[in-house]
Amino acid sequence: MKKIKLYIAISLNGKVAKMDGGVEWLETVPNPEGTDYGYASFYDSIDTTIQGSKTYNQILSWDIEFPYKGKTNYVLTTQSTYVDTEDVTFLSENHVEVIKELKKGKGKDIWLIGGGKANSMLLDAGLVDEIIVFVMPIILENGIDVTATLMKDVPLKLSSTKSYKNGVVEMIYTC
Repeated sequence: MKKIKLYIAISLNGKVAKMDGGVEWLETVPNPEGTDYGYASFYDSIDTTIQGSKTYNQILSWDIEFPYKGKTNYVLTTQSTYVDTEDVTFLSENHVEVIKELKKGKGKDIWLIGGGKANSMLLDAGLVDEIIVFVMPIILENGIDVTATLMKDVPLKLSSTKSYKNGVVEMIYTC
């Protein structure tokens, strides 16, 4: 069975992006050693991504090539106006049921990219297996929370921590 892993960076006050969806603040964190914080290894461990439509649209606004080519990509939305592309399948209904079926598949794990609504929905449904969070040494004035509308508490078990010289702290939790 595949695992769903929320792999995400947050500010010290739990924000994943500025209110406008911007994540430029991530680049303000010094990284003199040029570490990728395990991203390449993590990316190799997944074959599927799940993200909300706001996150997807934010990525498109960067005017870059779609960054998850070669993976199976799903975008969660409540609108049926989206049309599937070569890179993305849009799910406009039965999100939880479809994702339960995805987890039953064979292959590598699934990356829950975000945003807050997608994170909340899958955490509430008990579908997230692991949270890999990087707390960045910055407090944002305001922004988008890592979860948007959790309906219940989600107990976690800390399985490891790692700190980097630049103040970034990686924590891995199982759900």
